[in-house]
Amino acid sequence: MEYIENDFEPRLVSGIPVHSYPKEVFLSYLRDSIGSDRKKRHICITNTESMYYAKRLPDFKNYIKTSTFSLCDGIGSVIAGKFQGQKIERFNGPDFMLACCDYGQEYGWRHFFYGGREGVAEQLVDNLMQKYPKMQVAGTFCPPFRRMSNEEKSNMLTEVKNSNADIIWVGLGLLKQENWIAENKELLNIPWSVGVGAAFDFYAGTAKRAPLPFRKLGFEWLYRLILEPRMFKRNVNSYQFMFSAIGDGIKNLGK
Repeated sequence: MEYIENDFEPRLVSGIPVHSYPKEVFLSYLRDSIGSDRKKRHICITNTESMYYAKRLPDFKNYIKTSTFSLCDGIGSVIAGKFQGQKIERFNGPDFMLACCDYGQEYGWRHFFYGGREGVAEQLVDNLMQKYPKMQVAGTFCPPFRRMSNEEKSNMLTEVKNSNADIIWVGLGLLKQENWIAENKELLNIPWSVGVGAAFDFYAGTAKRAPLPFRKLGFEWLYRLILEPRMFKRNVNSYQFMFSAIGDGIKNLGK
């Protein structure tokens, strides 16, 4: 089935768009665009922490609004949407990446993996290839933990552009990965850019992902908090947005 971008109306949570469709809709749209116009697009993986920053950083809010798809990542967004009369389905970043790696085998999609600590992207690719043996890998790049020189950045962009990738997965963490995509998307010869954060570490085996029961119940955040106490501040930001959005929904119900 062919789609045009205007076919996809987002649900709004405190003014922030989130798209909620069956995963087959997203995947078939990627398939059609990769096989035809190859216009440069990006997908935002949107959770309550993303929404917290979107309310405070205009450029980041614009990044979400200009994404072809804003996918719901996390139970907090579902709860916030429910109080505002919006039914939203979750399709988080790690699951979306696996779905694309699997689905794209049939269509020869080429994947580029940008990010992670040294060796993480390569281990990620090895693990994914065991799971999806027909997956095509266009390349990997691990950026240094410092500002790249102009020459280094030029060489990196050349490497990525020459990879003939269809999707670039960027694992630099929230805000940094979205800023990287916003800055470089138009310079790359790649139809789709997606920031997926911790997915690199999950599938490389350098960080533990929550067991399936936690994920189904929406408690993946709790599992990560137990293993990584540094996540506490991020969860505070997420809850601040969620409770604010719930309050907005309750107020609107009374009008």
